Amino acid sequence: MHVKKGDKVKVISGKDRGKQGTVLEAYPKKERVLVEGINMIKKHAKPSQDNPQGGILNQEAAIHVSNVMPIDPKSGEPTRVGYEERDGKKVRIAKKSGEALDK
Repeated sequence: MHVKKGDKVKVISGKDRGKQGTVLEAYPKKERVLVEGINMIKKHAKPSQDNPQGGILNQEAAIHVSNVMPIDPKSGEPTRVGYEERDGKKVRIAKKSGEALDK
């Protein structure tokens, strides 16, 4: 996958198009990501031990990884991802600026 947990991404299609957020979780087998504040759904929860009140909760739902693009650290624009070997390690690079996306 071209995005990892902790990446800043921009949504490029769907109801939240144009919004930015951080990847909270990545699900490579399902090809989906959970992005902070994106694709919010209402979940009806029964009263439980940790939520004695129950009620309707707002939470993020996963979106397909093809609908997000990482943000270039240099320009702040969405960019495609390339791979290079630097210092013997495979790193992800932003195609727009050539900057490394990995810390």
